[in-house]
Amino acid sequence: MRSVTLRRPDDWHLHLRDGAMLQAVASFSGHFGRAIIMPNLVPPVVTGAQAAAYRDRIRAALGPEMTLRPLMTLYLTETTDPADVLAAHAEGIISAVKLYPAGATTNSASGVRDFDKVRGVLEAMAQAGIPLCFHGEVTDPAVDIFDREAVFIDRVLDPIRRTTPGLRVVMEHITTSDGVDYVAANDDIGATITTHHLVINRNHILAGGIRPHYYCLPVAKRETHRLALRRAATSGDARFFLGTDSAPHPDRAKESACGCAGCFTAPNTMSILAQVFEEEDALDRLEGFTSLHGAGFYRMEPNEDRIRLVRRDTPAAYPTHIPAGDETVTVFDPGFPLYWHLEDPA
Repeated sequence: MRSVTLRRPDDWHLHLRDGAMLQAVASFSGHFGRAIIMPNLVPPVVTGAQAAAYRDRIRAALGPEMTLRPLMTLYLTETTDPADVLAAHAEGIISAVKLYPAGATTNSASGVRDFDKVRGVLEAMAQAGIPLCFHGEVTDPAVDIFDREAVFIDRVLDPIRRTTPGLRVVMEHITTSDGVDYVAANDDIGATITTHHLVINRNHILAGGIRPHYYCLPVAKRETHRLALRRAATSGDARFFLGTDSAPHPDRAKESACGCAGCFTAPNTMSILAQVFEEEDALDRLEGFTSLHGAGFYRMEPNEDRIRLVRRDTPAAYPTHIPAGDETVTVFDPGFPLYWHLEDPA
């Protein structure tokens, strides 16, 4: 039997939804210390008051026994008031602002189309040191969906960083070697990597039949890109850190003619990651990726308490589906048994 003890991990990109879905899924992220909570509700979380109210609902769903501390974000629109962003940050309500290009992913219709219209907000954020979290894809229909991350870097991300020096940027859920290379070439940027993008490539979605529970945005890419992500995640480079992008949807919305994008990985993320890092002979770097690098970027102290992962001869058990009100949510299946068991607390 092998075991690894880590500082309690954080999730720097998490969807908890709202209502019955929030009540159903919140506890599955309860073993994390902190999580950056995505604001793409319907309607989106666009003001400090809305973020504070959403935080209260999350805390109520978690209950007092859970360790998770929700770190809230605002959804950036072309009419966002810089003063509201600054006030929400100063009051400790938000930890970052999320930029969705309009139409890029779930509930992103209110996102940004004209980036010049948010320049004032970005300049204010740069002066205040407030991080900006990018969904890094263009939505130009002329750009192939598998190329949208690389094009976003050239057309949007790099120009914004050049015209707004000092802006602290997280390139979220990177999926390509282009994203890895861009982050590795710059010192003032971070990037989250999801659990599922370390496991699947586009063949898992398409080969032998459509598998809707592997469909996510950004969509999984070629195997060469998956391997680049694994090298980055296990490298020990502090610019790369965990953001699961765990994104639950009802099965009826996934298993349809026009299904939703998102993988619900919260229940088994730590077991999957331990297995990935073991395969890459990098278990000694798992704590950095899950527990240290993101905290460093967000200028927070690492969690003091610990979790323990134990490798056993029998696979870890986790639910294949969970109920959510009248709906059912499928848990991400990595396609292999998981022998690392999460023990909390250590």
